[in-house]
Amino acid sequence: MMNRTLIIMTLFIFALPALGNSKKAEAILRKSKTNIVNPLDLRDPFKRPSLKTKKKQAKKVETTFFTNVPTIDSTPLENIRIVGILVGKERRAIAKVIGGDQNDNETFILKEGMTLGQNKAIIKAILPGGILLAEKITNVYDEEEYLETVIPVSNE
Repeated sequence: MMNRTLIIMTLFIFALPALGNSKKAEAILRKSKTNIVNPLDLRDPFKRPSLKTKKKQAKKVETTFFTNVPTIDSTPLENIRIVGILVGKERRAIAKVIGGDQNDNETFILKEGMTLGQNKAIIKAILPGGILLAEKITNVYDEEEYLETVIPVSNE
């Protein structure tokens, strides 16, 4: 019994200086200031950093496509006939070429934004009655102006 009391007393004596040091440490920590405003915005140290922060600027590489599939790009507008319209989320027009070197049975799918004809007319809109083209031409005064052309759906 005496041994137990002696052990408890010695532990208590040695523990008192340690308690005094913790109060000093608390005071030092309270006086110090940190630069962290909102600690909840800090990243989790156990997770890998996200790749969003290391954003690299992608170089724009111009790609070219070589194909032997016939296209309708350089066909004159007079030879293009619209035979159908697909109306939906993405509108499409079905076109055939009349009186050209290409086969008459071949159909082409046209989308808004494509270019047609020798003057590079841009398809601005595909409507239920036909397609609307806008082409840039130069007038007699050497000024550039836009000419809008409507190619209606053909009955033939």
